[in-house]
Amino acid sequence: MSSTAAAGSGATSPPARRIPALPLAVGLAAALLLSLLCGVALGASGIGLPRVLRLLAAGLTGGRLEAEEAAAYAIVWEIRLPRAVLAAVVGAGLAATGVAVQALVRNALADPFVLGISSGAAVGANAVLLLGAFASLGVWAISASAFGSALVAMVLVYLAARTAYGLTPLRLVLTGTALSYGFSAVTALMVFAAARGEAARDAMMWLLGSLGGATWGSVPIAAATVLAGLAYLACAAGRLDALAMGDETAASLGVDPDRLRRELFVVTAAVTGTVVAVSGAIGFVGLMVPHLARMLVGAGHRRVLLVAPLAGALLLVWVDIVSRTLLAPAELPVGVVTAVLGVPCFLLLMRRRGYSFGGR
Repeated sequence: MSSTAAAGSGATSPPARRIPALPLAVGLAAALLLSLLCGVALGASGIGLPRVLRLLAAGLTGGRLEAEEAAAYAIVWEIRLPRAVLAAVVGAGLAATGVAVQALVRNALADPFVLGISSGAAVGANAVLLLGAFASLGVWAISASAFGSALVAMVLVYLAARTAYGLTPLRLVLTGTALSYGFSAVTALMVFAAARGEAARDAMMWLLGSLGGATWGSVPIAAATVLAGLAYLACAAGRLDALAMGDETAASLGVDPDRLRRELFVVTAAVTGTVVAVSGAIGFVGLMVPHLARMLVGAGHRRVLLVAPLAGALLLVWVDIVSRTLLAPAELPVGVVTAVLGVPCFLLLMRRRGYSFGGR
């Protein structure tokens, strides 16, 4: 063997051993169920796990409780359980759309917010928090306004990025980034002009992500949208693999890349707009979790989409636990915790020898 050949062979690290996706998914699902119980048990007012199990069983079966258990029952069923469930739903949605957006724009640095949808949602949410818009909708005002403005942002990005040749990855990224700056400027102007300091604080809390307003009313719509998005992506996994290899290769395999991008754009925008409307702008989950899933199970989208939503749900449940217990009774924004935990982890992942986008 020549020295040149030897150098070339030494420069390429052997492929990493992959974990079978199905057993990993089962393990993540079991860990998620246990984490949900921990999310209900842990908090400013500690409730032991045996007591949590007893209260949950009483709620499910209609069992009788002592009068002194009423307060703990309300904390478990009306505050902590919907919050833990919503954290899992939002984490799964962000992770799945992260996988889809990275395939959509063929960019390893893309996440669900690169299309400007979250910045658009922030305009609507802050219009309620700072200006009192849509007050007639009551508790639904923030979610409805955020989702409506996210849809408007989606339409604007689509119209600006569309050409006679369809949607291209570069135009989508550039258009989404440019409009995101514009929406952020509008939000900053509203915060700056806010007459009440407390309203500005609430707005900043929402912008950094918070699950403090979780109720059972906010769970069904978010869960249904995320499940529908996951179902679509699971069915489109083969086409996503083709799209990741480039437009010409995808077309040779019978996949229409322009049509697939339009579908992915609508699905990711709908899921992102829905989860942002109920949780605020929680960053980093959609960027980090897809890469972690690829490292564990490989680049195939069918395997990645089996693992990534469960990993994202598990991550956000524990991030929420940290956010409300670390400085209890004060609460940290969830987005701050995801960044503090995620940045060093992501840098370590990227430093692994031989890793590149696609899990090789």
